[in-house]
Amino acid sequence: MDLVTKYFYNWAAKGAPNRAARVGGPHWIRETPAPTEIGGRRPPCRRIWIAMKTPSLTVYRDKLPHWRMDGSTYFVTWRLAASQWPLKSEERTIVANAINRFAAERYDLVAYVVMDDHVHVIAAPREAFSLQQIIHTWKSFTTNRLQKDFGRIGAVWQREYFDRIIRDEHELVEKVNYTLNNPARRWPELTEYPWIGCGFSP
Repeated sequence: MDLVTKYFYNWAAKGAPNRAARVGGPHWIRETPAPTEIGGRRPPCRRIWIAMKTPSLTVYRDKLPHWRMDGSTYFVTWRLAASQWPLKSEERTIVANAINRFAAERYDLVAYVVMDDHVHVIAAPREAFSLQQIIHTWKSFTTNRLQKDFGRIGAVWQREYFDRIIRDEHELVEKVNYTLNNPARRWPELTEYPWIGCGFSP
């Protein structure tokens, strides 16, 4: 496949075709399978708008390999350091707010979930912002807040993180549903989970 796809998720259909048109127009539109309900409600994802760009690939390695391709959407995971205790509700709120802070400014936020010991985010960096910069901002800001406000000592997050370029529509749908269903798989008795989101700010 010699084209890379950039994906935009939107939880409200109103106005979304206009947003897609600004990046080259939607090549196709498809409804997503409904994720597992939590408390009788489904996360409000509805459609995918897809635009094509010519790729420019860069690969580097830390402990894990990291692939970067212009215009890509990434599935990212990072975890608490082994010495840290699970995130409390208030701490998860700080992390979720940090993820949402620059959505639609530095990146298009597709979906995310903040669990008690790890975080999943699906996002597409905007021009002039690299994925490395975005993840560094999320991790450093939340580290400072969790240390200052909750007395955490030392490294809050593991230094490395996992990221993967989402390669096609099928994988996007699979990763979004995996992310949104994470709490229900972990805690089947849940009736609601506030630290989850789908879509990006208009």
